[in-house]
Amino acid sequence: MNIAILSRTASLYSTTRLKEAGEQRGHDMRIIDHMRCYMDITTQNPKMLYQGEPMNKPDAVIPRIGASKTFYGTAVVRQFEVMGAFVANDSQAIARSRDKLRSLQILSKQGLGLPVTGFAHSTKDIDGLIEIVGGAPLVIKLLEGTQGIGVVLAETRSAAKSVIEAFRGLDANILVQEFIKEAGGSDIRCFVVGNKVVAAMKRQGAPGEFRSNVHRGGSTSVVKLTAEERSTAVKAAKAMGLVVAGVDLLRSERGPLIMEVNSSPGLEGIEKATELDVAGTIIEYIEQNAGQKKRRPRAEH
Repeated sequence: MNIAILSRTASLYSTTRLKEAGEQRGHDMRIIDHMRCYMDITTQNPKMLYQGEPMNKPDAVIPRIGASKTFYGTAVVRQFEVMGAFVANDSQAIARSRDKLRSLQILSKQGLGLPVTGFAHSTKDIDGLIEIVGGAPLVIKLLEGTQGIGVVLAETRSAAKSVIEAFRGLDANILVQEFIKEAGGSDIRCFVVGNKVVAAMKRQGAPGEFRSNVHRGGSTSVVKLTAEERSTAVKAAKAMGLVVAGVDLLRSERGPLIMEVNSSPGLEGIEKATELDVAGTIIEYIEQNAGQKKRRPRAEH
């Protein structure tokens, strides 16, 4: 098979591993910088051009679209869809998961566990927003933030008001969420491929850090999931319409709570923590499904 990996940096661990895993299985793997693609959009013969040259339609596409390039990246994925290529995650699913507010609303509609979350526009409604999530301590998140950037723990009501007013003064959209104290600064990354969790790890925040992101000094370890946690992760990925997803869960007194569903989950942390060939599992899924008219996960809108 001819498989294209959409990635801006060929040297990234995830990109390299996917290329290696595909080549080990005899596939022709090509890394494409999606920001250098441009499109001929016609009804008769839609085309993709890359660095000035027409591209033949690949058999399959693995999108690795960065959060800051979602708009153009999903347009490129959509063009491959129009051309008839199989995509591991389709453009709508990627866009849906990147909209933090929309994704939480979809997950809520499905009855899945979430931290109590508030959203408002006017600074006049700050007091009500804080009350929704049960008061301080609480977590304030920028809707556009990634890898723990733009996430603040406000330990007092006055601190929460100050941070919210500062963000809204910059016209930044934010979510306010309850702080899950019993999680102890840790979360669980469930790696979903198809309809099952293929790997899972616990991420623990650095001392004094409530964010568990590995990019912020967090550590990883193997974790044994409960049946409810596995079911929650699979249902969350399905709700987003994602075939490949990283679902981040918090362990709370009322069961697993979903923090985020990631459409381009990194492979380095999960493979090193679990010693599992997650990249190979993704390639195997593509082998089994590319070219077949199987129904993709039915996402909510």
